[in-house]
Amino acid sequence: MSNPWKRAKKQLTRAAQKSSHDAILVKKLLKPERIVEMSIPLKFDNGRIKILKGFRVQHNNTRGPYKGGLRYHHEVNIDDVKALAFLMTIKNAVIDVPFGGAKGGIKVNPKLLSADELERLTREFTRKLEPIIGPEVDIPAPDVNTNSKIMSWIADEYSKLTGEHSPAVVTGKPIEEGGSEGRTEATGLGGVFVLKEIIENLGKDPKKMTAAIQGFGNVGRYLAEYLHKEGFNIVAITEENGGIYITEGIKNFEALQSCKEKKGFVAGCYCLGSVCDLENKNKLGAIDIGPSDVLELPVDIVVPAAMGNVITKENAPKIKAKIILEMANGPTTSRADEILNDRGVLVVPDILANAGGVAVSYFEWYQNMHKEKWTKLQVYSKLEKKMKRATDKVFETSKKYSTNLREAAYIVALNRLATD
Repeated sequence: MSNPWKRAKKQLTRAAQKSSHDAILVKKLLKPERIVEMSIPLKFDNGRIKILKGFRVQHNNTRGPYKGGLRYHHEVNIDDVKALAFLMTIKNAVIDVPFGGAKGGIKVNPKLLSADELERLTREFTRKLEPIIGPEVDIPAPDVNTNSKIMSWIADEYSKLTGEHSPAVVTGKPIEEGGSEGRTEATGLGGVFVLKEIIENLGKDPKKMTAAIQGFGNVGRYLAEYLHKEGFNIVAITEENGGIYITEGIKNFEALQSCKEKKGFVAGCYCLGSVCDLENKNKLGAIDIGPSDVLELPVDIVVPAAMGNVITKENAPKIKAKIILEMANGPTTSRADEILNDRGVLVVPDILANAGGVAVSYFEWYQNMHKEKWTKLQVYSKLEKKMKRATDKVFETSKKYSTNLREAAYIVALNRLATD
């Protein structure tokens, strides 16, 4: 089942049946509370005007204000956005953050826009959003093709419209404008805290475990760096145009990141010390691999950290890892999930694994609302406690209901949503 909205609803229904939750609660969660579509006029630098489609899906606010990202993408799909808004509701409940779920964006390819066009579009979008967002109503954040600069424009425009300085209307802002320390690395670091706690619950030693990561963007990069620091042996990293596999392990992630920045991709970045070159390939006993090969390597842990729907019924039987850490949103199809479950593969679900970003978004909002400023160490400490607590709760629930971690995470979320 590749339709993310249908898949999310199916997962919720299964968890509700297993835990005997109230039918009214489940029915409420199966439909977004509000879907807003809007026409957004964009005046290009050459004077041409085009009407673009924008939207915001507000799924549920039982536990607090709607919360979720805004994406600018030419292939935005309403089912994707409904599913992501729903998953934000569940994710916030799993990690016990007092937010609901939302998602939205504009159907546009921002890479074809100038900086001025992008700013004009964002400010016009904010004017359309203003009646339905706010620090205690709905709090957008960055998502695909949006960033701290775009959040800065939204906060500024919203403040002009309301006549009140309101940094808490969005999260993911630049630090000097009310953003939180630690937000950039939060998703990857949060995944490390989750995996460490899982490994501890299983009684395993991180220093004896190998991992392969699909994706070396913001999430994959920080995940790899922090896993390496914790003693895990990262042997492979791939992106959409290929990657590297070094059986002895990748040792220098700073050099790897520098190499990627110079070349534009990870493929061929074989680093000996600070020197990263194809000539080092033979010295390292390394192998070039394709983007999807990483999922089938003989490792202990596989981490899909980029795209959705990459683990399918076709490759699920070939996966050799015993643990899958879902750092991407929706990387595993329904049929693949069943196959992995039958094979005894432990899947750490996205609604727990990649929730570190959501947690630090909450920390940013809290700091804005209470006029506080936390250090990076404070953020890291609070993030570790929150992710470990959530992981232990999901693990405990999986044992109580004799179910996998995905269904257990949904049950945890349902329990919290039922009591609020």
